[in-house]
Amino acid sequence: MTIFLGDNMSDINATLKDLLAIDGAMGACIVDYTSGMSLGTEGGGVDLDLAAAGNSEVVKAKMATMNSLGIEGSIDDILITLKDQLHIIRPSVKHAGLFIYLVLDKAKANLALARRKVQVFEDQLEI
Repeated sequence: MTIFLGDNMSDINATLKDLLAIDGAMGACIVDYTSGMSLGTEGGGVDLDLAAAGNSEVVKAKMATMNSLGIEGSIDDILITLKDQLHIIRPSVKHAGLFIYLVLDKAKANLALARRKVQVFEDQLEI
């Protein structure tokens, strides 16, 4: 599912295409974690709309835990490692309530470089 955002949709689509150009990238989406809905998806590897909803709960749970523990600041990123895949969740500092989700093939990806590029694309994203 894609939510139409007018002129901003082209920036979302461009960002998603840039994310898929990262070595080992299989799928990417930009997610509104307050609703669990993806604003745009590209590629695959997993059901990205379902992953958007599920990972929204992960982000909300981590933020609630940080709040309960009195930890100030924001989440840079969340890394989930699976047998054959790496999943990067990067909440946006610039756009509250959004995160970038990237699925990588573990055998083909350079994790450090992928994390850095996701940060750069998140910084450049205009919505």
